[in-house]
Amino acid sequence: MAVLRIRNVHKRKYALICLCIVCLIIYKCLSLFSSTPLMGWKRSRKVGLSANSSQFTLEGEPFRILGGSVHYFRVPRAYWRDRLMKMKACGINTLTTCVPWSLHQPEKGAFNFHTQLDLEAFISLAGELGLWVILCPGPYISADIDLGGLPSWLLRDGSMRVRTTHPGFTQAVNTYFDKLIPKMVPLQFKKGGPIIAVQVENEYESFAKDQGYMLFIKEALQSRGINELLLTSHNTNTLKSGSVDGVIQSVKLQKLNQRNIQELNAIQPNSPSMVMEYWTGWYDAWGDLHHVLPPEDMVSTVRKILRRGMSVNLYMFHGGSSFGFMTGAVSDPSYRALVSSYDYDAPLSEAGEYTAKYHLLRDLFSRYNTRGDSLPDMPTLRYREAYEPAIMYQHLSLWDALSFAEGPFKSSKPINMENLPANNANGQSYGYTLYETTINSGGLLQSGDNVRDRALVSH
Repeated sequence: MAVLRIRNVHKRKYALICLCIVCLIIYKCLSLFSSTPLMGWKRSRKVGLSANSSQFTLEGEPFRILGGSVHYFRVPRAYWRDRLMKMKACGINTLTTCVPWSLHQPEKGAFNFHTQLDLEAFISLAGELGLWVILCPGPYISADIDLGGLPSWLLRDGSMRVRTTHPGFTQAVNTYFDKLIPKMVPLQFKKGGPIIAVQVENEYESFAKDQGYMLFIKEALQSRGINELLLTSHNTNTLKSGSVDGVIQSVKLQKLNQRNIQELNAIQPNSPSMVMEYWTGWYDAWGDLHHVLPPEDMVSTVRKILRRGMSVNLYMFHGGSSFGFMTGAVSDPSYRALVSSYDYDAPLSEAGEYTAKYHLLRDLFSRYNTRGDSLPDMPTLRYREAYEPAIMYQHLSLWDALSFAEGPFKSSKPINMENLPANNANGQSYGYTLYETTINSGGLLQSGDNVRDRALVSH
């Protein structure tokens, strides 16, 4: 009996020792990964991203934002994980994405945050993969989409003044934010989520028609529970007119100019500097050649930005596609519609393939990996196959199709599509409108600069 008791005592000692070892290993692992969103996903935090010194800090530790923009609405949901894994493997630590009001509220009383527009799922996926998030909720986002992401039904109000404190606009923004922001609040860093910063509007200084507007947007975000770092993003030639009290300013550029950086530092001398949009390429318009920025030029500028101790966000890291009619246009010096491809000559191509830019950036960012471990392996490329040619055997002309449509809306003068009595009295957002009239005399047909898109004239 004595021998048996001794053996049991030894077994209990060994079990206790093993348990202590296991607990120590778990503790070390938690400590190792506590600086990533993945392990802290459900843990509330007290100190978020701060800009109280010459460099950002996250939970009190020095932090450099190595960011990249991906628009969830331009990437099929089935590819979200693939694109974000490739982002993580490039050495990027922060995803930046903007929120298109026009897609989430296509009609005045209708909201859509499901399937392809499930923003909560997209941000949660980023956190799961170990990426922080900078959210750009607008309401105006630009992003080279139609009306900068503002919904077209706003234009049904004849007195509407968008991006101002005009009551019709602020009421619409408040209704939209009442739906959007409560979905984002639980995903903030201090709530245990991956959102470390929120951008207030977008390059408003180039519009700048209402001095109280930016303050309204700031308060609209904070009053609904946004309490992470706020920032604005500006073109370099309008820095001095875009400030908001208590909000960090950042710049947009493709070439690093010493004077622009000095201006930014002079405006906020005791704050970190960030290039919120470093343009990795450019958008394309119909009739133009595809814009290309040489990979060596791109990585050279990014290297200079990092050597200055600045943070950077790549716009775009992966562009994707502007589906349907969402793409925007440029009007200067003349009207040119943008193509549906938003490849942007980005490091990750429209199809999600690696480019020379990707490999150069991955090598550069690996040198700024403060954790010291190697970057994740690059995900294997997906198999691609060309579609068979589509052959059209039958067709129906526009004029023949009219017999299947409802009767026309009649008016003594032309009405813009946003004011047509369609879509539950929300007007028409995208697509084509057929205008018909009878001309009883000859003359020269002139548009009077009223065609702001494209028009086909039949007779």
